[in-house]
Amino acid sequence: MASTSVATILPVGVGYGVVVGIGFFFAFLMCGISYLQNRYTTFSTKTSEEFNTASRSVKPGLIASGIVSAWTWAATLLQSSTVAYDYGIAGPFWVRRWFPSFAFAEWKQYAAGATVQILMFAVLACKIKQNAPRCHTYLEIIYTRYGVATHWVFIFFALLTNILVGSQLLLGGSAVVTSLTSMNVYAAIFLIPLGVCVYVVLGGLRATFLCDYSHTMILMIVMLYFMFSVYTTNPLIGSPAAMYSLLQEAALKRPVLGNQDGSYLTMKSNFALVFGIIQLCSGSGTVFLDQAYWQRGIASRPTTAVRAYLLGGIAWFAIPFGFATTLGLAAVALTDNPKFPTFPNPMSPSQITAGLASPFAASALLGKGGAVALLIVLFMAVTSCASAELIAVSSILTFDIYRTYMRPAAAPQQLIFVSHIMICVFGLTVAIFACIWNAIGIDLGWLFLVMGLLIGGAVFPVAFAITWKSQTRAGAISGALGGLGAGLVAWLATARVHYGEITVTTTGLEYPTLAGNLAAIMTGLILTVVISWLNPADFDWEVTRAINTAPDDHLASNNGTPTDDEKKMRETPTIEVADEEPSKLARAFRLAWIASALLTFIMDFLIPIPMFLSHYVFSQRFFTAWVVISFIWVFCSAAISTILPIVEALSFFKQLANDIGVDLGARKRRTEGVQ
Repeated sequence: MASTSVATILPVGVGYGVVVGIGFFFAFLMCGISYLQNRYTTFSTKTSEEFNTASRSVKPGLIASGIVSAWTWAATLLQSSTVAYDYGIAGPFWVRRWFPSFAFAEWKQYAAGATVQILMFAVLACKIKQNAPRCHTYLEIIYTRYGVATHWVFIFFALLTNILVGSQLLLGGSAVVTSLTSMNVYAAIFLIPLGVCVYVVLGGLRATFLCDYSHTMILMIVMLYFMFSVYTTNPLIGSPAAMYSLLQEAALKRPVLGNQDGSYLTMKSNFALVFGIIQLCSGSGTVFLDQAYWQRGIASRPTTAVRAYLLGGIAWFAIPFGFATTLGLAAVALTDNPKFPTFPNPMSPSQITAGLASPFAASALLGKGGAVALLIVLFMAVTSCASAELIAVSSILTFDIYRTYMRPAAAPQQLIFVSHIMICVFGLTVAIFACIWNAIGIDLGWLFLVMGLLIGGAVFPVAFAITWKSQTRAGAISGALGGLGAGLVAWLATARVHYGEITVTTTGLEYPTLAGNLAAIMTGLILTVVISWLNPADFDWEVTRAINTAPDDHLASNNGTPTDDEKKMRETPTIEVADEEPSKLARAFRLAWIASALLTFIMDFLIPIPMFLSHYVFSQRFFTAWVVISFIWVFCSAAISTILPIVEALSFFKQLANDIGVDLGARKRRTEGVQ
């Protein structure tokens, strides 16, 4: 079994050390950062505006780094390598499989398909700044535009999305830790979010961005380390030419079903279309209904929000592309090598479905050190995504429920206190859900594929709420609920008709999930458009632009006298940054449409489709060029997500160093005066 083989790689103590040690290391790190921020900058973590929106002042490099981190799940790294192991070069670029404990295969478009949602969200990020520049959540827009009933409908979809995403993160993360170290899966589920809750409570949204940056930087370093080892120095492979030869030999022994000539070196895959559609539907719901992605748009500066999402989408593409082109193909090439953990046999179906291609490849290449490096990267991928989910749900529960319905005149201290409590509540909630899924046999793959049909109906109504003034209240509600109903019916009916029974296995297969996802998202689109067109609204965007236009109403203590932190918030000019020239925002909106459409066309059609239709099998020279491109892309991604944020913050670091120096000098003089 997979667990037995993996236990020989790393001892159980390493699992507890990584989960507990790294989690609390970041908690202590954030404690220090929050102290420096509160003492030496105008941004105080004790104000609700800073805690929940980072004072809307985050520059595009840090936003892009956060997007890369938030969209790099553990499964991003594991399953992209798994399809590279099973289907060769097409896996990292074209398809991926979600199946960690099922005996059947599930496929979805990977890097190219999953990048589309991030690129298209650049349009919504721009519209936030144009039409609701001071909102805290997208649900505030729903409430202001459509009223209470619609607000509660979309609160349901928002929280459903976050619960499903959060529990998937813990389910996948705990499976990774358990597979590599034999750590108890339920202990991992509860311990993983513990340290994350601590550092998010300490630092808020800006803490999430800073930890995302550190996680992304470590991911880039480890990924480049593996890439250089595989393609330049490691004696087991050491060059693209050697990898090419080993992949050709592997195809002769284990030809790939459905690939041209059974080769690992072709983009021709018969399964890509069906699962690409599933990914497009499910991924659209994951991004468009997840407050975590809206929160990044809200936190960014107005005219740089589009740039941040475009850069983030481009940078993220390199993660599955580069990682799986390296470790996934290395697992194929080394399967017949005595150092491979399963030698002399290939990986078993259970090991493949557990996503162990990349851990086994790392172990074969670099021994236990490679397995530890991979474990750390995977753990950070889980925790960075989890931190984004925690602060996102905290904002919804605080602003859309507590302040809207329970205490509209809540003071800043009350909002901060509620935000802290809700972070802990949601952390516990998703841990409980992850335990339930694990106990009843529901895994990461089933949840992801089914999630699209549960939330897909609300995708277009939410997008239209900020972009289309003619959408009506009836159109928004009917689209969301009608899409949910149609998705459920199509899903269960297809499972019953096509496979003869409704079970966990049949409802997780390709045709039922495809039918459910398509029915949900298309029904939601059709209903909201048709019903809105029958009696179109003529909404005035000035209404949503007025959301939170009087921040002073919420920046007063219970006794009416502002505290020092509240005075600091009043003096911070970040709210007014929303009032930038409309012409600049209009140009940013045009850039978002053109760039997202062009990049989507290039990555989803122009590059892969000709190679798919021509049935082309890579030559050695072409494969070498492909590897070189993956290196270049990863270096560009590293520059965007790790170097650009530092460059943007250089003036801040200089000022911070100067302020600390002045402060320390003043303290020294006071000490000498006392003596």
